Amino acid sequence: MLQSKMKWKFTYSNENSDVMHNGLTPLTQQLLSKRNITSPEAIEQFLHPSIDQLHDPFLMDGMKKAIDRVKQAIADQESILVFGDYDADGVSSTTLMIEALREAGADCDFYIPNRFTEGYGPNEGAFQFAKDSGFSVIITVDTGIAAMHEAEVAKQLGLDLIITDHHEVQEVLPNAYAIIHPKTSTDYPFQELAGVGVAFKFAQALLGRFPKELLDLAVIGTIADLVPLHGENRVLAAIGLQAISRSKRPGILAFRDICSIEGDMNEETIGFTIGPRLNAVGRLQDATPAVELLLSETFEEASEIAKFIDQLNQERQKIVAQIAKEAEEMLAERGPDQENVIIVAKEGWNPGVLGIVASKLVRTFDRPAIVLGIDSETGKAKGSARSIDAFDLFANCMEVRHRFVHFGGHAQAAGMTLEVDQIDELRQDLIKLAEEKLEPEDYQQVLEVETTVPLDEISLQQIDEVNQLRPFGMGNPKPLFHIQHAPKEIRLIGSKKNHLKFNFQKNDAKVDGIAFGMGDVYAQLAPADTLDLVGELGINEWNGRKNLQIMIKDLCVKDWQLFDLRGSRHVEKSIDIPANETFKAVSFQGINEAPHQLPVHRPEELKGEHLDGLIFLDLPETMEDLKNLLGEVSVSKLYVCYRVEESTFLKTWPTRDHFKWFYGMLVKRGSFNLKVDTEKLAKRKGWDRSMVDFISQVFFELDFVKIENGLVTINSQPSKKDLQESVLYQQREEQLRIEQTLYYSTYKELKDWFNQHLKKQSKIVKEEVFHGL
Repeated sequence: MLQSKMKWKFTYSNENSDVMHNGLTPLTQQLLSKRNITSPEAIEQFLHPSIDQLHDPFLMDGMKKAIDRVKQAIADQESILVFGDYDADGVSSTTLMIEALREAGADCDFYIPNRFTEGYGPNEGAFQFAKDSGFSVIITVDTGIAAMHEAEVAKQLGLDLIITDHHEVQEVLPNAYAIIHPKTSTDYPFQELAGVGVAFKFAQALLGRFPKELLDLAVIGTIADLVPLHGENRVLAAIGLQAISRSKRPGILAFRDICSIEGDMNEETIGFTIGPRLNAVGRLQDATPAVELLLSETFEEASEIAKFIDQLNQERQKIVAQIAKEAEEMLAERGPDQENVIIVAKEGWNPGVLGIVASKLVRTFDRPAIVLGIDSETGKAKGSARSIDAFDLFANCMEVRHRFVHFGGHAQAAGMTLEVDQIDELRQDLIKLAEEKLEPEDYQQVLEVETTVPLDEISLQQIDEVNQLRPFGMGNPKPLFHIQHAPKEIRLIGSKKNHLKFNFQKNDAKVDGIAFGMGDVYAQLAPADTLDLVGELGINEWNGRKNLQIMIKDLCVKDWQLFDLRGSRHVEKSIDIPANETFKAVSFQGINEAPHQLPVHRPEELKGEHLDGLIFLDLPETMEDLKNLLGEVSVSKLYVCYRVEESTFLKTWPTRDHFKWFYGMLVKRGSFNLKVDTEKLAKRKGWDRSMVDFISQVFFELDFVKIENGLVTINSQPSKKDLQESVLYQQREEQLRIEQTLYYSTYKELKDWFNQHLKKQSKIVKEEVFHGL
């Protein structure tokens, strides 16, 4: 058995949908039903998003007032400052707003605060700079809804502050000239827009038309900011991906070049390629180059900036890897017992990447993680936190709010500042809360499985149909499917041999399985194991050929496993013993050395044992000895490591005719000298020397002959006995059966035999199964 690393949550219902739509397969209908999309109208809108599904921007409170003020500023030639944020949503929002203002004829510029010197959001110094620089109107994008003090500062400075934002609304709203926010607009039908989505709505209202030329910007922030991809967000993401795939914007073309992006872009291109690079700028320095890239008017200019941004991203990756390594070393020094909540802190850690490091620690250890950078001058620690599904980070941290100087966030992510001397106390507080509220299974990552799919039902058509649900993201996760099948082939791939590739076949269906970073599991998989696996279905296209594949997220083996190492001289290398599993070695004939220096036990010492792994070092003396052992132990994995130096099975087994001929030869000759005549007889008859010796010894045991100094003579008065009465004959027959069954059998034959005699398992692979939607 091989346990899954994650908890599988089967969320589907076996009930079929009553709704048929355009010939969709039952699987696709099931996926739509789970997303509460069941009516023909809803299905049509979901599968074919269009601008007709977008709402009137003037339904947002404050929109008309804000647009009127901007148009007045344009007419009066007033300068407008766009105040943005330093993440991908903020950068794309800033760019989009600048382009819309410029097209409307505005005199405008942008300002993005420095994460390290100014912190997050509007600040008094920036507003004073705007006033001194001659700006009279400030439009925030992707920020500002919590800027109560700064709004008052703007009024005192004579600046008209227009806030466009999408973050959580506080109990008190800033006293701004106008606030444009979906969640403050009771008449606006959709409240989950990203910051760039709100900016896009503003641009549409300002220009008096649908600004399709800005869709390539709108899609970046919408996907990168992880807002739910339904409603208007789905429309902006879907048509935005089409737009960015065709975009001639120099900044986008430069990204294509530097990142080797070919063909149409999808949500993964934004989420894993473009978004992280735009985010990297603000994590390591001022985010201005990211906006300048998207605003570039020539490819040459954009290309230079893109190269610089790509270098920053590489530097960011190295910094993250180094901090994560240092954090893991800290945890290792604390001892083998994993803390329920991880808190690590060190001076010199870059605060811009600590959220990414926290995410890596959560994925590695399945624990909530807080990563803090210490400022020795102020005596404070500042950082970020990420959590697991079962631990509400915001709620639990609020229970110990007194430990923080500043704290904010939500259930799965947060930022905080605290005094250095409060770090240990915070660690103990949160560990105690986790011990009180969490169960052991809560520390496993959860995979929500859409449905189980038979291998031969996977087809290019089915995958194409599932892909109609794209773009995937928050609120519309990429479907995970469960498959149960034995692979035809398993091999290690990659330069470091740290990935697995499977080949599955059933009838005419062929599916490749790829499991990145799971090379360590290779030694724990036995030939012909039926695998249960969860992953994403997709199509791998290479040289014009399309192959079905599943990107494996997790796998397990529910049945007991047999590892066939018969005759191997490299047993030590072939056996992997997980740290949390109990392995023992057994010898029937007194072998005293075992792989990995395991203690060697006699069969009778293992009675009643419950083991993860049992290693057989040699063959039993009788089949009954092995059957008795298998009936007394409960075990998940069997390793057969025995070798046969002198095989009984490979030697010629004498038949009754052989015995009859030899006896007749003795009667004629009167005697036979084993020392002199054996070689001659074996050569003449084509027998093995050992067969002559064996026949002679059996006759001697049955008292048919006498043997003195190697001379065999007939006993004049032999008793009537059958060959089966000879203990030597029985032993040879038993040894032949043992070798034939346990050593020279095929893998399937051997496993079938063990299956018949192995004690029923007491261990099972546990699954969390939730029926219904």
